[in-house]
This record gives sequence, structure tokens and C-alpha cells, in this order.
Amino acid sequence: MDFNIIITDQAVKDLCEIADFIGADNPEAATNFCDKLIDHSLKLTRFPERGRVLQKMKDPLIREVIYRSYRIVYKIDPRFREVYIARFWHSARGEPTL
Repeated sequence: MDFNIIITDQAVKDLCEIADFIGADNPEAATNFCDKLIDHSLKLTRFPERGRVLQKMKDPLIREVIYRSYRIVYKIDPRFREVYIARFWHSARGEPTL
């Protein structure tokens, strides 16, 4: 049985900021890039443990996967088979707050 993916309000806000930034130069590229970030996130439905554990958090349920220069930070809830996408974060910005 697959996990459900839930994109948090903060992650939606991150996507909007990414779209605004890229869209200032190329609105179509912004839409395509944000769609790809979401598509990459949805791949976690089958194997949410595939991402690496965030060492700073020291919690095996908080992980990240990388898409281009963006970190997709998420938390696994195995009890309810859910994955919460917490942040879409450009890796040049350092560590995201959760």
C-alpha cells in the first residue's frame, strides 16, 4: 500500500516563492519547474525511506531528496502511511527551518 503525500502550507508557500522568482524572467519555465518539484515529491509514495536522513535533526523520519539544486524536505508518518512535504528549499540558502 502506498503512502499518501501531503504538501504542507509552508511547502506551498515555498513553491509560490520559487514560481515568482523564476516567473519574473520566464513564467512558463516557472510552471514547468514547480510541476517537476511536485512530481519528484510524489515519487515518495512507494519508497519514502529513499531520502537521506537530515543529520541536523537526528530523526530518521525527517528526510530529504534532491531535485536539481532544491532540497525536498519531508517527514514520514508510518502509523498513517503519510509523507508530509515540509519544505522546497534551495540548497544555497543553507538549512531550512521546520
